[in-house]
Amino acid sequence: MASVSVDEAMRRAIELAARGLGTTSPNPVVGCVLLDEDGQVVGEGFHAYAGGPHAEIVALAQAGQRAKGGTAVVTLEPCDHTGRTGPCSSALVQAGVARVVIAVPDPNPVASGGAATLRAAGVRVDLGVRGDEAEAGNVAWLTSMRRGWPYVIWKYAATLDGRAAALDGTSMWITSEAARIDVHALRGTVDAVLAGVGTVLADDPRLTARNLRDGSLAIRQPLRVVVDSSGRTPADARVRDGAARTWIATAEEVGAGPDGRVDLSALLAALHERGVRSLLLEGGPQLAGAFLRAGLVDKVIGYVAPRLLGAGPTALVDAGVSTIAEAIDLEFVDVTQIGPDLRITALPRKREG
Repeated sequence: MASVSVDEAMRRAIELAARGLGTTSPNPVVGCVLLDEDGQVVGEGFHAYAGGPHAEIVALAQAGQRAKGGTAVVTLEPCDHTGRTGPCSSALVQAGVARVVIAVPDPNPVASGGAATLRAAGVRVDLGVRGDEAEAGNVAWLTSMRRGWPYVIWKYAATLDGRAAALDGTSMWITSEAARIDVHALRGTVDAVLAGVGTVLADDPRLTARNLRDGSLAIRQPLRVVVDSSGRTPADARVRDGAARTWIATAEEVGAGPDGRVDLSALLAALHERGVRSLLLEGGPQLAGAFLRAGLVDKVIGYVAPRLLGAGPTALVDAGVSTIAEAIDLEFVDVTQIGPDLRITALPRKREG
């Protein structure tokens, strides 16, 4: 078997980590590749679910005695605490690993310190290999841990002229079934899906992750969150159907902002406390505007249909922009055709000052 470089091993570890996306929260996604003294792969692993074995433990189990004197290549600094599982730093030391290559340091103060423990035990530790790629693959968890509230993705669907519904209010369906299938897959990767009470009253959505072919529910369901300042969500609304956990977030419970509505910063902090690391903001246009106005959106995913309406509600209103100089600038990071539609992914640019 041919040996592989540390760089190649890290690329593979990042691929492995992605397999845990959507099932590990509130833990991060992590991948690990173990190389023996000759640089041959002797073990691989990824963190599959919260409470399950960490990536390093899975890889060590595969490698057995071949890990001794070898190199562990891991996307995130090995944990240094005992939670539902033991510290990976100690496991690597006990296995006799001579070198550990880490892409990204752990920002969680509870679990960090693995690099220092490894060095104290005489293990060589290198940081930063393919760090940007590993960061991108774990961006929701890392961002959430660093600042104390979830990574927020605003998802919307609109026609080419930006309409989210026709003049008579009809909106089913703006985009194709292929795009809607893609949205359900997206829901399956996040911890919570959020909509405003206006969307609930108008459309009565389920906000679940489903297989649209047969209507079956995905195994893992995100928390459904309804921003409902005054508690208007009907008792028979489909978001209360028991198919997934639901939180009706009222101003009385979460706290009110100056306008008397739910304080969005307090809401995000409360969701973080509930273990939510990634949040999909789905509706409606006023709530999206409030999030953007407050600078709380980290990523925008727009499904744009090749259709024109010329009138009707827009996908976004009142985002705090009154002149072109105040426009919220975005950076396109991906444009993919989904059926007849386009899925456009963009990141808000940081404003100077």
